[in-house]
Amino acid sequence: MAALLLLGFSSGLPLYLTSRTLQAWMKDAQVDLEVIGWISLVGLPYFLKFLWSPLLDRFVPPLLGRRRGWLVLTQGGLILAIGAMALQRPSEALQFLALNAFIIVFLSATQDIAGDAYRTDILQPQELGIGASIWVFGYRIAILVTSALALILADYLPWPTVYLLLALLMGVGVAASFFAPEPVLTDRPPTSLGDAVYLPFKEFFDRKGVGAGSLIFVFILFYKLGDALVGNMATPFLLDIGFTKTDIGAIQGGMGFLATTVGVLVGGAVLNKVGMNRSLWVFGILQALSNVGYFTLAKVGKNVSFLVLAINVENFCAGLVAAVFVAYLMSLCTQRFSATQFALFSSLMAASGIILASPAGKLAKATGWPWFFAITLCAALPGLLLLPWVAPWNAPIASVPERISEDDVQA
Repeated sequence: MAALLLLGFSSGLPLYLTSRTLQAWMKDAQVDLEVIGWISLVGLPYFLKFLWSPLLDRFVPPLLGRRRGWLVLTQGGLILAIGAMALQRPSEALQFLALNAFIIVFLSATQDIAGDAYRTDILQPQELGIGASIWVFGYRIAILVTSALALILADYLPWPTVYLLLALLMGVGVAASFFAPEPVLTDRPPTSLGDAVYLPFKEFFDRKGVGAGSLIFVFILFYKLGDALVGNMATPFLLDIGFTKTDIGAIQGGMGFLATTVGVLVGGAVLNKVGMNRSLWVFGILQALSNVGYFTLAKVGKNVSFLVLAINVENFCAGLVAAVFVAYLMSLCTQRFSATQFALFSSLMAASGIILASPAGKLAKATGWPWFFAITLCAALPGLLLLPWVAPWNAPIASVPERISEDDVQA
């Protein structure tokens, strides 16, 4: 669990450095709002990571084993890539900034493949809830550092210096990868790259059925769409209505972080109490309603009290959803193909924040902030409407699929 906490931190560290925090830097540099919205497309590797995830199932690095070896390789690359952001100037050469951010996202997505597979392989079925909560807690600590602390530092230090300091924190993940226990495999890894690509899909659809499996894919894609639209524009919105970076960083990092922590812990406890399916229902509805806080703030303008309320409610609900959704995605995987299968599921989830939410800046310019946040409420409906089929209220999902042998897969 200590390893999961630190590896969760390492997994979360690069995310905002290529999204919200980068957007704040670009806003400071007077980059157009529509361009800030489209910059989220550098996050495409989070969506496409399933394309190279079979490599991490098939090949084993020479040191530290199948999962930890890949973790150390990607974490070392991230230290260099994040440090290179100190050389960028958004107002002068936006294309080089975007390329650097893309490289960070590619390495981060590869780290996520290895980390998600490690977490799925190491946890026993009865540990899924607490393991997911611990991982998300570490992840959210990294979000705190790269959003709140980074924004506060940026009021006193140049942005390149802030990124250089944050690059050094990737060393936490390297240290964790060295002392973390390597999962014990119950089935042989794929013996060829072809098997590593084909068999994960065959096993999943054989187990779930083509119809039900396809609905699960659509559900994963749309479940967090409303939240993704808000996340893409939250920082530019708050800066636009007059809050300073220190205001946003302090409130998000203080009360917001506490609200997320409580949400993660409550989410794990409720998940263990009422089951996966009902948690997906309740937390999904609360996640959608949390956008009302930003809609209200858009109507009243700069108001610290409403800002505190909006950020606390949104972060609490985000913590609830993160705990149950990570556990849900793990429950869909088998150990032999965990890297490829989890990468595919999380790629679909990432598509909401990368592809479907990329026009958020253009939409906000066209509609204005109040209507934009009203639209985000409607965007949450498609995922919720699929719940009766993918997670029936009275039909709990098994915590983890049965382990199957290679002979079963081949058959």
